[in-house]
Amino acid sequence: MANAAFEELVEDFEFLDDWEDRYRHVIDLGKAMDPLDEALRVPATKVDGCASQVWLHAQFDDGTLHFDGASDAMIVSGLIAVLRVLYNGLSPDEVVAVDARAEMGRLGLNDHLSAQRSNGLRAMIERIRELAAQAA
Repeated sequence: MANAAFEELVEDFEFLDDWEDRYRHVIDLGKAMDPLDEALRVPATKVDGCASQVWLHAQFDDGTLHFDGASDAMIVSGLIAVLRVLYNGLSPDEVVAVDARAEMGRLGLNDHLSAQRSNGLRAMIERIRELAAQAA
């Protein structure tokens, strides 16, 4: 149920032969994001359950999700960028319906993240799903 932008990302990852190339690409995606305004790095936007510092700021404009985020870890910033591609532009019901683990698996990420990173990714996905459920 991925959107067109995520399908493009999947295609990009299919051209990357090994995990190290994919890892670097995720980091590059994070570096390309605009920085999150310091005023939005507050306890209300902080995601618990991540080994690194993570903030997600979400809003629903015209019935669709738009979120930004930041982390003090480069790979986590990249994961935020991937989640933005996966979720931004979806309605709250669509956000809740996305099987994020399966979609991330299409990128070859599930098997190569440490247990701590996987837990953090799950925490970010849960936060996004909670925000969508509240907006529905």
